[in-house]
Amino acid sequence: MRNAQLGALAVSRIGLGAMTMAGTYTSGGGLDDAESIATIHRALDLGVTHVDTAEIYGPYHSEELVGRAIAGRRESVVVATKFGLVSHAGNGPGTIDSDPANIKTAVEGSLRRLGTDRIDLYYQHRVDPTTPIEDTVGALADLVVEGKVLHIGLCEASSTTIRRAHAVHPVAALQTEYSLWARDVEDELLPVLRELGIGFVPYSPLGHGFLTGALRTPADIPDDDWRKTNPRFVGAAFEANLRLVEEVRAVGADAGATPAQVALAWLLAQGEDIAPIPGTRRVSRVEENTAADRVVLTAAQLARLDALTPATGARHDEANMASIDR
Repeated sequence: MRNAQLGALAVSRIGLGAMTMAGTYTSGGGLDDAESIATIHRALDLGVTHVDTAEIYGPYHSEELVGRAIAGRRESVVVATKFGLVSHAGNGPGTIDSDPANIKTAVEGSLRRLGTDRIDLYYQHRVDPTTPIEDTVGALADLVVEGKVLHIGLCEASSTTIRRAHAVHPVAALQTEYSLWARDVEDELLPVLRELGIGFVPYSPLGHGFLTGALRTPADIPDDDWRKTNPRFVGAAFEANLRLVEEVRAVGADAGATPAQVALAWLLAQGEDIAPIPGTRRVSRVEENTAADRVVLTAAQLARLDALTPATGARHDEANMASIDR
């Protein structure tokens, strides 16, 4: 598999997101740790070098799984994880906390669970409005000097925050949502990242599963799945967004690819500094997703996809949008 460039860090241009391995979409039912570990192993066998997790996933369970899966193969894996949505000072999971003291506690826990002496790419999961970004990045820079972190990243950060952070220490990557279903980053964020030489890691590159075409009605979503209340998965928005999926499916029929592969191939065509991390806990899905590396869309197919109207509805509910730095 070819590589993408995230600042000074080279990664496989298709990675693997390990969020769902901890049951993040649902309350945790139906988890199969053996299948999740087999999925990571299969991804590595197929040329994936970039595995993404976070302490909040579980919490902690995803990091533990990744640590078990990469044991004995650590040198061939770029391990990315995140801090900042668990407060280790007593407030616990779900509390935004990027205080330097909290980071020092968080990194030690992640290193232990991942079974490693360094984290290749360490992200702030959400910008902490109570801690200046300069203080947070200063603490991360100290971890780089100590060798516990090799590269730093930000998630869901605004262009202003990115500039302030990058002035303290080079930022390797920004992670936020980007896909045929969510293209707002193209207006401001992508130009800033390219100006500064920062790579881009799109999460949910398949629109939280919608772009796979597997969901045909809201009834296909389990009742305990958070997508049940996501604005893009309910009512008239769901029906409107099906039209987008049908266009992706049509391009796939023309290209000899699945809708998921078309969605990923479109992202890969946007630049060599883009490295999506489709999430799955199934071997069959990782095989399908990584095969997108071999899909080359024609200029006409890309133009057809570029012309699509992005998804109807906000990409998160009000509570989740409130945590995003804008």
